[in-house]
Amino acid sequence: MALQDSDDFERFLSNVDQISELVKELNSSDGSCQEVAFKKADQFIASLEEMEPCKTKINKTAINTNPSSENSPLNIQCESAQNPENFIRILEKDAEERSQRRKMNEDKANALRENGNKAFARGDYETAVRFYTEGLDQLRDMQALYTNRAQAFIKLKRYKEAISDCEWALRCNERCIKAYVHMGKSHLALKNFSESRICYQKILEIEPQGETMVKELNQQLLIECPNARQYIIQLLASPIDDIYRECLNLLSMYSQTPYGRELLINNLHVNQMAETLMGSICRDTSSLSSLAVLESLATENKFKIQSRDNFIAIFALPFEHLLSNIVTANHKTLASLISVIGSLALDDVIGIKMANREEFWRCSLHAMEHHIGCECESVLYPLLGLMINLASHPFQITQELAVLTSSRCLELLCDPHGGIITRVAGLLSALLPTSRAATQEVVQNGIVKRLLKILKVGGEMSSRYSIKALAVCTASIPQACEELVKLDKRLHTLRKLLGGIDEVVAGNAALCIGHCLEVEGAARGLLGTDCVSLLLRHAAGDAKRVAVKQNAAITLGKLCKAEPRHMVKLMELHGLEILHACARLIT
Repeated sequence: MALQDSDDFERFLSNVDQISELVKELNSSDGSCQEVAFKKADQFIASLEEMEPCKTKINKTAINTNPSSENSPLNIQCESAQNPENFIRILEKDAEERSQRRKMNEDKANALRENGNKAFARGDYETAVRFYTEGLDQLRDMQALYTNRAQAFIKLKRYKEAISDCEWALRCNERCIKAYVHMGKSHLALKNFSESRICYQKILEIEPQGETMVKELNQQLLIECPNARQYIIQLLASPIDDIYRECLNLLSMYSQTPYGRELLINNLHVNQMAETLMGSICRDTSSLSSLAVLESLATENKFKIQSRDNFIAIFALPFEHLLSNIVTANHKTLASLISVIGSLALDDVIGIKMANREEFWRCSLHAMEHHIGCECESVLYPLLGLMINLASHPFQITQELAVLTSSRCLELLCDPHGGIITRVAGLLSALLPTSRAATQEVVQNGIVKRLLKILKVGGEMSSRYSIKALAVCTASIPQACEELVKLDKRLHTLRKLLGGIDEVVAGNAALCIGHCLEVEGAARGLLGTDCVSLLLRHAAGDAKRVAVKQNAAITLGKLCKAEPRHMVKLMELHGLEILHACARLIT
């Protein structure tokens, strides 16, 4: 819209407002008020005649092929001057027609706005602009169309046009926050930093509750300023404590929100920043602020991806150095650093790199060995969690160290801290399937008795880990089956687990019972128990996991084969069909 057009448009709106007020006063029941209104009406008509001609060039020539006295402007003017009631009717009719036309235009504009929104949502910003523009052709003072089109212009990087639309939106509503937001973003994209800051300040003046949004916008303004990006990392490495501390506080502020972290990752040199922070941690092991920034950033996938190539040099080596000095290290700092490494290791590439490092496993074994002497359970607990996750990668180094690692775990199964015991059982359940030698070693050193003790005490995760480790032991080492039958009379503990609600535990319990049936007299010892009914319940289809059904069905078949008298109970429960299914599963 040209400037001339806008002036004419605003003058037109002003005239409409004056006419509306005149109509109200002319309809007043107060006679004196009506008299004043008549005088105002005459003055208004006179002012229209004397007013400067409209600057907008419009061809007003009209040919009336059917002239009549009713349509004569002169007649209307004379008649209205002579008859005030006719003048009122004309004004009222005109106002009503204008109102109807505006309502129709509003409906059309809203429909076009909805079409534009749909196009915007699917990423077709050019089409969105076209719909918003058509909507503005219907209704020039619709604020939402200006702000929506500005947003589409921003997506198209047409920032000057977006700013123009925001200015028009503010003419419609000077307190339009969306207009200031889009205008601020556009100025920022054009590197007009002072104008952008003014826009964001305006938002805060209009809506004090929008402090969080303004804070994020100001963060974007600061981090995208070329000078700031250039010097933040340099200042972070400053030997002057005050400068380093203030720069670290700035990074901490950004790292507290997802939006702030995204700004840091997108605008700063991530590896250089991480290297500087890790260096400060190694120099000052009480530097929890640096760790807090790294912990927050490590949760972001983009940060993990950008850290892949330099992970060993920046993170793994300093971490292993601190871990190898666990006796003198700050345990709180080391525990937080383990959390950082654990988050990063959730990335497949980084996880494989870490799991394949011999130095990490040896440092971890050193920490496990010195656990009791230095009271470092605050470090050992998260370290065991990291080891469990990394042990799922079956690398040669984990298999080579499986015997030594399992022996360390066996020692820690007597730890007074329940959380340590649970995670040690978890590490065993991950390691033992990869090494028969490690399984043989721990069975000979009494792991069955210790795992059975944990299972009797109970606990969801400790039971899951322990029964899995026990199933591995009984599957490959006959000594483990013999010891379990001897220690657990009539396999009472395993049957109790079989009747529990945890399907994972029940499935492994069924597996262990099946292994133990190889022991002489084990099946006979289960006569008169609820073993058949428990196995039948899982095999018949109550279990949601297929593996649980299969384990229960196979064990039921083994039980009836090893001791035929269990068939009596099976027949009472009408389970022969399931027994036939068991036979097929065994085959």
